[in-house]
Amino acid sequence: MITDLLIITIFPMAMAFAAASDLFSMTVPNWISLLLIAGFAVLAPLAGLGLAEVGFHVALAVAALVVTFTMFSFGWIGGGDAKLFASTCLWLGPEGLLFYAVYASLLGGLLTLLIIAIRSLPMPAALDSQGWLLRLHSPKEGVPYGIALAAAGLLVYPGTPIMAAFGG
Repeated sequence: MITDLLIITIFPMAMAFAAASDLFSMTVPNWISLLLIAGFAVLAPLAGLGLAEVGFHVALAVAALVVTFTMFSFGWIGGGDAKLFASTCLWLGPEGLLFYAVYASLLGGLLTLLIIAIRSLPMPAALDSQGWLLRLHSPKEGVPYGIALAAAGLLVYPGTPIMAAFGG
């Protein structure tokens, strides 16, 4: 019962908070990645993942962190996005990594095109008091890619070993 509750709340809620935070503040707070790491540490054994499988998930997440922080060092992505990608990989494991990367790329591309289109339009005067909309509309700002990462994670999550333990 408690395992099922954790399976259907921790990861989806973390993804929702990451997307919302990035939309409204253009940042993904560290506590979200830390929650994902801690949640996985608690839930993986409860969901029946063995030590070798957990180790493989951890190794994959560390490799993802190395790759994404390299991307961050070149200025291609934000630091919060790098940490979110890696901590999400921890949950999705090797079975979900390719799908996650493809979905994140496709959704991120669509998000970027949408934001470019929105930025080409004038900001309605009635919305000038909304700081988050002004940031989102500004061509000097980046793209809140955490939205795409969260959506991609939610698309892949149902097929993970952790979700396989749901109701079991």
